[in-house]
Amino acid sequence: MQVIVRRVIQLIVVLVVVTFFTSILTALLPGDPVTTIAPFSSEQDRANIRNQLNLNENIVVRYGKWLGHFMTGDMGREYAGTGVRGQSIWGRIKDSLPRSLLLMLYVQILTLLIAVPLGVYTAYKAGTRLDDLSNGIAFLLLSIPVYVTATLMLLFLSVQRHLLPTEGWVSLGSNPVEHFKHLAMPVLAITIGQVAVYARLLRSDMVATLQEDYILMAKSKGISDRRVLWRHALRPSSLTLLTVAGLNVGQLIGGALIVEVIFHLNGLGFAIGDAINRRQYIALQDYIAVVAIVYVLVNVAVDTLYRVLDPRIRGARIG
Repeated sequence: MQVIVRRVIQLIVVLVVVTFFTSILTALLPGDPVTTIAPFSSEQDRANIRNQLNLNENIVVRYGKWLGHFMTGDMGREYAGTGVRGQSIWGRIKDSLPRSLLLMLYVQILTLLIAVPLGVYTAYKAGTRLDDLSNGIAFLLLSIPVYVTATLMLLFLSVQRHLLPTEGWVSLGSNPVEHFKHLAMPVLAITIGQVAVYARLLRSDMVATLQEDYILMAKSKGISDRRVLWRHALRPSSLTLLTVAGLNVGQLIGGALIVEVIFHLNGLGFAIGDAINRRQYIALQDYIAVVAIVYVLVNVAVDTLYRVLDPRIRGARIG
């Protein structure tokens, strides 16, 4: 019960801090947002829009009104202009969030499938030329931005080779083959950099774990290197990797925003970028709040996995 209360408090604090900071940043943006929203409206219509969006209020009052609506589930609509009803914000979240979550899930799964064996193997080969080569490749991959990787893939695999579709989203239920074909490049574009991070982290922890006394004892008993690596060394070495996987959700969302724009996936990242471009401040705060909630929930799941991987944490007293 105490853990649940802690997590609820953490969720509320993160939600308030992140969304209030977002509100401050949007208020500092130059120009008049009403001009962007309704460029051809009259002065009276613009004044009405400012009143409806609480733009005449100070930042604290404006934020308080938004927070009250969000906590009651009243997210409203995107403002499309004078007398024009925009898209429902909740409706857009309901459509776009599953796409972004699925994209990030695929990235995490593929990253771990590649990074874990690679990290274990390079730890086993620590100090060899293979280890040095993997270090160099990892730094090279980390230096390449996501948008460069995504653009190059789009150019070579789609425009020139016609191997994969250039854009769009196909649901898994309607056509699984097309679903994975449309997501292959977006997932790979984000995964490449993540593999380098995860593999190097796991490799460093594995090298340290392999020097522990219980590992040396296991080897002295004649246990095979393969079993020592995968049964005895991997589990305690994976805690740092698990921590980074949880904290990395924010970076994944940033990468998702870029690839969703490039490949027109219309996920939550694309919605955030669209809200910024069209000065949809209320919608932007709603989207950021949802991201903050997802971030906290993912890290709660990570804390739960800690107790599975490490019995010492499971039995420790919290607080």
